Amino acid sequence: MRAIILAGGKGTRLTPYTTVFPKPLMPIGEMPILEVVIRQLQIHGFNELTLAVGYLAELLMAYCGDGSKFNVQLSYSREEQPLGTAGPIALIPDLKDTFLVMNGDLLTTIDYSAMLRHHRERGALATVACYQRDVKIDLGVIETDSNDWVKNYIEKPTYHYSVSMGIYIFEPIILNYIQPDQRLDLPELILALMKDNQRVNAYNFHGYWLDIGRHDDYQRAIEEFASYKDKFLPPSLGI
Repeated sequence: MRAIILAGGKGTRLTPYTTVFPKPLMPIGEMPILEVVIRQLQIHGFNELTLAVGYLAELLMAYCGDGSKFNVQLSYSREEQPLGTAGPIALIPDLKDTFLVMNGDLLTTIDYSAMLRHHRERGALATVACYQRDVKIDLGVIETDSNDWVKNYIEKPTYHYSVSMGIYIFEPIILNYIQPDQRLDLPELILALMKDNQRVNAYNFHGYWLDIGRHDDYQRAIEEFASYKDKFLPPSLGI
């Protein structure tokens, strides 16, 4: 199976760390988050991986090499100018079968092969991994009608949202929606597919998921990976 890992961003929310260090190589425990991602994909049968790189690409290429130390075949696709999160997909050759696209800085216990099965069972063109995020508002929320009469007063409510995990499965036809050298983000691509009445599926995941893009989330990832490493990487790997 084929997977594309997006690893070309500057990670500005994690400065100053990412000033001289690509975010996917930020360590959690004794290994970078990118290595965790690669090893998890390999466990679930994704053995042909492409890193979409840009910012500080040489460091990523020096660390990962050809992928043999992870038991995968690893190639690189380098963008010469920022193309967003979807634009780099158009640079990658031979995407002739179903493929996975994901951010390279996610700590999760998702079963990638189960997500792939769900995608195929649903006959989808695109599948988005989704996670429920609860957002608490520490204020009283006023709801009004069109004439500004108060119709409800909710004290410190909690709202529930289904959010994208930054993990997608696509069929090759989505390449028709990305122009060469076009800057395009994945949310824009999904909206374009929906506008064209294509089948876009949601895969609801209820396990562990954390994007390490912010300082507090990065610290949390370090602590929780150390405490529950076996949840993320099977002990049988011997690492």
